[in-house]
Amino acid sequence: MDISDKKILVTGGNGFLGSYVVQRLIAHGVPPENISAPHASEFDLREMSNCRKAVEGKDVVIHLAAKVGGIGYNREHPGELFYNNIMIGVQTMEAARLAGVKKFVAVGTICAYPKFTPVPFKEDDIWNGYPEETNAPYGLAKKMLLVQAQAYRAQYGFNAITLFPVNLYGPGDNFNPESSHVIPAIIRKIDEAIDSGSDYVMVWGTGTPTREFIFAEDAAEGIVLATERFDKPMPVNLGSGMEISIKDLTHLVAELMGYKGEMRLDPSKPDGQPRRSLDTSRALQEFGFKAKTGFHEGLQRTIEYYLREIKPTLVHAR
Repeated sequence: MDISDKKILVTGGNGFLGSYVVQRLIAHGVPPENISAPHASEFDLREMSNCRKAVEGKDVVIHLAAKVGGIGYNREHPGELFYNNIMIGVQTMEAARLAGVKKFVAVGTICAYPKFTPVPFKEDDIWNGYPEETNAPYGLAKKMLLVQAQAYRAQYGFNAITLFPVNLYGPGDNFNPESSHVIPAIIRKIDEAIDSGSDYVMVWGTGTPTREFIFAEDAAEGIVLATERFDKPMPVNLGSGMEISIKDLTHLVAELMGYKGEMRLDPSKPDGQPRRSLDTSRALQEFGFKAKTGFHEGLQRTIEYYLREIKPTLVHAR
């Protein structure tokens, strides 16, 4: 699909990943005036009437809008995460189908995979078990995008594809300790320990789980390439092909930030999924995507963003 002349809706386009997707669309030749990225306050997609308004006149919908959070947030708000995400997804895709949208790009989550998926995660294993408990309501709600996309393709010939990105990080991430994911949470904790002179930082869990991370700009490029080049019913992973334990991650961030204190583990807190690492061969084969940003480089850029953009606002707020 040549997207340079298409009217494109990016739900969640003002969010962390969405802002990068908008940038990459422009880099791929889409005029800014052809891109619609309404704020959640403008279109509450839990209401079908708003979904219909949002998709009206659009050729392509890239659906990123979601309610998300880290392990703690998932554990405290399971019902809210399930309801909001399933309603947003189901209704936006249905509205797009009814409006004659030419292509729908559904972006799911790594949390949709079973808790004990063999590593590296292959797309064909996505139904072989129940997700990790703290993430299950969110993960299952987002996995319904895959069911809906395949069902709509089968019955209506609706051109919907489904992508499953691994954990994102990068400049623009959420550093709120109530809802942030692991990388921004560790960066903020270490910076606050440096400022307070604390000789230790407390980290959730045993430190043994592993995670794969993809720089948000890379993930956005993968989404845009799939929008242009991919048109099949099977899901596709978006990842970087790396894997690191939470313990090693905390030590790496501490090293990059010049922190010499102890990284203490709190095993009373949940670990989440035991391991996460993706088989990314399908994305390379189907639409030529391979992540480019090295993990050290991406972490350094994320730390610099925090120190430059986030920390001054926190200091001012005090």
